[in-house]
Amino acid sequence: MGLSVALIVSVALVLGVIFVNGWTDAPNAIATVVSTRCMSPRAAVIMAIILNTIGAGFMTLVSSEVADTMTKMVRFEGDTSNQALIVLAASMFAIVVWATAAWYFGIPTSESHALIAGITGGAIALGNGFDAIVPGEWSKVLIGLGASSILGFSSGFLFSKLLVVIFRPVKRAIADRFFTRGQIFGAGCMAFMHGAQDGQKFMGVFMLALFLNGAASKNSEGAFDIKWWLIILCSVVMGLGTSAGGYRIIKAVGMDMVKLERHQGFAADLAAASVLLFCSLTGLPVSTTHTKTTAIMGVGSARRITSVNWGIVKEMVTAWVLTFPGCALLSYLMAKLCLIIF
Repeated sequence: MGLSVALIVSVALVLGVIFVNGWTDAPNAIATVVSTRCMSPRAAVIMAIILNTIGAGFMTLVSSEVADTMTKMVRFEGDTSNQALIVLAASMFAIVVWATAAWYFGIPTSESHALIAGITGGAIALGNGFDAIVPGEWSKVLIGLGASSILGFSSGFLFSKLLVVIFRPVKRAIADRFFTRGQIFGAGCMAFMHGAQDGQKFMGVFMLALFLNGAASKNSEGAFDIKWWLIILCSVVMGLGTSAGGYRIIKAVGMDMVKLERHQGFAADLAAASVLLFCSLTGLPVSTTHTKTTAIMGVGSARRITSVNWGIVKEMVTAWVLTFPGCALLSYLMAKLCLIIF
């Protein structure tokens, strides 16, 4: 089938959302390694771009469960495929608006949550109402939200405590050298898992846009076969977004919320990457921002509860709570408006 204007606009906006994700969400993966000065921002960004690409490609080959969940959690069906594409484009635009506003205020809101909320709001607006939501698949979002919060905080707390015990007899200079390298390794793991989680989410939405135009098909299991060109395209666009900025988010997560030492940054990265790996393999679409931030909270609390700037935490939690209803409503309204106009 030929390319429609609605498809071109939808794909452009999906790529725009991927760029914004790299701009506002990917910096979380390298926040700790930059804030502890183990790597320069430039070197960290280059590492993030490379490992984002590898992570997205590798995890898609191993398990594309997250991408499948994203395309199955709502019924994106309209009277015509053109209507569905118009609504998808409106949803993507709503996500860009929401994420950019959060970046402007330096709040590390979750683009993953915004993406899920935006698609859900659009599907409801398409005419299916709440019947558009597939409870079994959407429940994975809620399970992932709880799992990433609990596991992120607890693993950050435990990893930090464990490292203190293990390295207590080790000379400070030796420990510092180890944790400098460890931080780089941990940040690399986080960048890899960011590509594995977020890359799959956006590739799933990209494939949905192609499918609605008849330019892609599903296999016998009802899932999309994601091509390498799409993996590379999404990773490059996300990398360009990461290189465009993100220092405000790095400052909020890696500096303002908790003053991290190198062993704590290593613990936070390792904890968050482990949780993201578990969730990716089980098909739970979780937020890398959410997971990394709760891991940092756990690390800070392991030192003492007052080490965490709970005022910053309150702002973040408020943003997380508001993202689902706020972005879903914005997407719903934009979708309805676009259906009236077009």
